[in-house]
Amino acid sequence: MKAEYDFSKGKRGPAVPVAGKTRITIYLDDEILARFRAESQRTGKGYQTLINEALSRHEGAVTAREVRKIVREELAAAQE
Repeated sequence: MKAEYDFSKGKRGPAVPVAGKTRITIYLDDEILARFRAESQRTGKGYQTLINEALSRHEGAVTAREVRKIVREELAAAQE
């Protein structure tokens, strides 16, 4: 181990960039997030992946209201 390291050329962020993905902040209803997390535990898939898959099944631009509706529909279908 070196006594000193040079981080002057270091960059912040993920060590490996994820191509084709963008980090965003989104507010979801607590119950929606809880359902996706429960589904994540059941299926072994990440809850963010499940949300992305639910949104991907619906084409075109969507509003925040439509996102909530889509998420609720997907969760209802998954519980059947």
